[in-house]
Amino acid sequence: MASLAERTFDLAVIGGGVFGICAAWDAASRGLSVCLLERGDFAHATSANSFKIVHGGIRYLQHGDLVRVRESCRERRALLRLAPHLVHPLPIVVPTYRRWPPERALLRAGGLVYDLLSLDRNRGIEDPERRIPAVRSLSVRACRERFPGLLPERLTGAIEFCDAQMYNPPRLAMAFLRSAVAAGAVVCNYVEAGAPVLRDGRVMGVEAWDRLGMERFEVRAKAVLNATGAWAPRWLAQHVGVRLAPSPVFSRDSAFVVRKKLPGPWGLAVPGRTRDPDAVFSRGARHLFLVPWRDYTLVGVWHRVHSGDPDRVELRAEELEEFVGEVNEACPGLGLVMDDILMTNFGLVLFAENPPDARDLRYGKRSRIVDHGVAHGIAGLWTLVGIRWTTARRDAQRAVDRIAARWGRRLPRSATGDGVVHGGMQSFSSFATSVQSQRPAAMAPELFQALLRNYGSDFTEVLALGAEDPSWLQPLGRSTVLRAEVIHAVRSEMAVKLADVVCRRTDLGTGEYPGEAALGTCAQLMARELGWDARRMEAEIEEVRRLYPAAFRRAASAAGAGREAGLP
Repeated sequence: MASLAERTFDLAVIGGGVFGICAAWDAASRGLSVCLLERGDFAHATSANSFKIVHGGIRYLQHGDLVRVRESCRERRALLRLAPHLVHPLPIVVPTYRRWPPERALLRAGGLVYDLLSLDRNRGIEDPERRIPAVRSLSVRACRERFPGLLPERLTGAIEFCDAQMYNPPRLAMAFLRSAVAAGAVVCNYVEAGAPVLRDGRVMGVEAWDRLGMERFEVRAKAVLNATGAWAPRWLAQHVGVRLAPSPVFSRDSAFVVRKKLPGPWGLAVPGRTRDPDAVFSRGARHLFLVPWRDYTLVGVWHRVHSGDPDRVELRAEELEEFVGEVNEACPGLGLVMDDILMTNFGLVLFAENPPDARDLRYGKRSRIVDHGVAHGIAGLWTLVGIRWTTARRDAQRAVDRIAARWGRRLPRSATGDGVVHGGMQSFSSFATSVQSQRPAAMAPELFQALLRNYGSDFTEVLALGAEDPSWLQPLGRSTVLRAEVIHAVRSEMAVKLADVVCRRTDLGTGEYPGEAALGTCAQLMARELGWDARRMEAEIEEVRRLYPAAFRRAASAAGAGREAGLP
């Protein structure tokens, strides 16, 4: 905290989602003095609740947006190279059916164009298991071998393309954040930014409030970047008295986690009930996706325009029932019921303008960077509203480029797309093989594998805690999360609340409700580290419980009991 108030920074970034984190990382790595203020926990909102897909841009072909195709492909390649322990290829099957115009021929042609546009998709990726293959066609037989539940009527085969998937988005955001800190950034969670400090129409810093210690102070900076996402318009209106023009529109993008597993490593794209009004080339309905993720299946994505308070975003039970019905309509063989749902993910994403009550919605296509010196006469104040996890690194780089250009300052070339992030390595498969000798004899292989996937080369920091207390190398409940990870989160990664550990520093609660026993043990470990009394510990547990509706807690408990009994 003291370091925030003791110096003048080149840049103060407000908002600790992935766009703010990437902006701090980019600026610090290029020699600027940077601080990052987050009013909650790092990556606690939309950044933690995405569909976990790293888009390579194939779907932008239908808009004829070749620039976006190329940019997405480059950024997918960068993430596969930067963090091979946290990003991996995900093959997706798109079934085709007998209709006019012939779907299979059109998709094969589109796949060929995409392959030509992405010839450099694997440049610099040393790990063969992280390389993206070319789009290929599948016969009816091959398609049904992958997904036996597909209805055979009018099925003509499929195409199979590959995108990428994040194993754990909050851990990837943490890897970016720790890279920023290693480059010199000063970062702090639970510090809320208030009004900017102005002098003669120029930003000189920002007022700040420590939400834990209740202290108020000023952070001095030559420029302030508002990277608060869906909260950006409200912050500008409340603290600066200006509005973005045009006013941004946000969609509540939602998906859910189910315990039913797909039959293999492939995702499945099926037609939903809505259309894309911007598509130049279209199959008709937009696709819903069912993709394997860890021990679960992710199903999504649904979009609803949200015009209210960004702190009051919810997904109603009747909407969830509608979504389940849409999935079953598109893929009857899955036979989803509400009790299969273990968790929902939803967050606010920049969208396009749509008519009131429109069903077929237009999506946003570009992030927005606003220089308020030009737009509102407030020099040194900028806003970045990002649109996709995939392009966060590149969009943050653009924002830093524009800020430096306004100063007339030439910065070194951005290097955030080179090398590896904190915990990264050149090849995950080679790395995982080379460190097997460091697995404690009493640790199950699946626990060690999960440790490597979440922390990469940083796993030794976690294992070293076992020397202080060997019991810390035991898992929490039925999970693959070690007790040492809780201690590591508190001591090394600024976790100060139970939800920080359960939902973001570890994968304890990222797929389902972790259970009362695991929550209690986790809270006890944090209590000893942070000096909580029994009352504070119970309050923290109750706060986490509220994140999981009662129905999801019951479903997770039933799923856990089924696993223990050896049931499917």
